[in-house]
Amino acid sequence: MAKKNRSRNAPSAPTEGGVSKNAPCPCGSGKRYKACHGAAGGAGVFVARPFEGLPNECDLVAMRELVPSATASVTIKGYETTPVQLGTLLPLAAPAMRRDSGQVWAGLQVQHNFGDVSREVAAALLKALEADESGIHGLTENPGQGPRLQDLITDTALTVTVHDGFEWWIADVEDKEGLEGALQQANAAALPTARLTSVEAAYWTSTGSKEHLRWVMPENEDALLTALARLHAAGADVLVPGSRFIGMFRAHGLLAPVWDLPLGTGAEALEEPATAFKKALDAALADTSDLTDEVRSARAGLASRQVAIR
Repeated sequence: MAKKNRSRNAPSAPTEGGVSKNAPCPCGSGKRYKACHGAAGGAGVFVARPFEGLPNECDLVAMRELVPSATASVTIKGYETTPVQLGTLLPLAAPAMRRDSGQVWAGLQVQHNFGDVSREVAAALLKALEADESGIHGLTENPGQGPRLQDLITDTALTVTVHDGFEWWIADVEDKEGLEGALQQANAAALPTARLTSVEAAYWTSTGSKEHLRWVMPENEDALLTALARLHAAGADVLVPGSRFIGMFRAHGLLAPVWDLPLGTGAEALEEPATAFKKALDAALADTSDLTDEVRSARAGLASRQVAIR
């Protein structure tokens, strides 16, 4: 029996939220969307840019994925008198905590991922805010429908504080006996990191043998990739002598370009070069001229050097 040929005009696979059921899941799991976040009873609809619309969106992405130890105080609607703090990593990797001091903390670096980071952080935070007693509060299943951080945070801007270690874990604790061991272990894993003050969401870090600048940017991915390619083709992406633009992370709908830096550079030496680069980048973003072969080649090369972070 002859095989039936599928018509070229046959409808494509159904989509949900613009994602084909048979396409790779945007979360980066490697599974098809229909077997991951698009599965009935699965992890839930995937939100590619969960922090969009929040103050300091780029800093929140950095705190979630790139920065070892940082905090930002926030004001929560309906709980304006309760001190609330977002942190990169909480003790025991807790999603949220109500402290004996009365403070409430929410962690951004957690183990679960149900598809909408903003909704998950908000759900854990509300559990801690509504609790009568101090303790850890988290999620064991998809929180379902409910408010997101965008619905809760009333601040128009956040002040992000980068810490050398995790001493802030015990800053509100009177009796610190028995906590030193966990603190020393956490501190040992925290790479030296500093946030630049001249531009938004750019973080210098040292691994000991190398230094890097990782800069989370809010622009549309395609437009930003093209602008970066224009600068790369022109040799205008060198921050300081000996530095090298090596690629980008993709995280929560945003790109984070990364530079290798000469040892001993430090964060302070990057302030003026970062400001100059931002001006050049803005000009490149506004450039609507046709792409040259050199820029097209540079763009293809940069696109191949993207690393997705879930």
